[in-house]
Amino acid sequence: MTQGRKEGEPNGRDIYPDIIDHPHWQSPTRPQMSLYDRAAQFSAFDALAGYSDMVKEEQRWTDSQIELPEAEIENLNQKLRLIAEAIAEGRHPTVTIRYFVPDKRKTGGKYVEIRDAVKSIDSAGQKVVLMSREGKGQINRAVAFERIVGIS
Repeated sequence: MTQGRKEGEPNGRDIYPDIIDHPHWQSPTRPQMSLYDRAAQFSAFDALAGYSDMVKEEQRWTDSQIELPEAEIENLNQKLRLIAEAIAEGRHPTVTIRYFVPDKRKTGGKYVEIRDAVKSIDSAGQKVVLMSREGKGQINRAVAFERIVGIS
């Protein structure tokens, strides 16, 4: 039995005897394409475009925002009052704030820390406004009270 043929299949030499031993036809006017160029015709096709990006995004880890106990919330409020008193006296204390940043693409987010001088505390808007000095200008960042989990 010939390799690659299953039992009961007809032999190709018996079916196509008139063409089986002919040389491969080549165009007299066009050069033969290299194997590299032939393969390049098909390599641009991407049936699953964006799939790997989607899988990476799904694998990306996010934290969920923790719910602080009442005692921790009271402790944060007391620290915010002390900072507000310092600002009223004309000082701008430098603090480290740990807060939650929600993810823009999926549920959850991450916790980040920022160390900066406090410009003001906006009680009506429920946020702490920080003074960041980057380059020659000044950028004010605001952190919502509900996102803060720690102040030191």
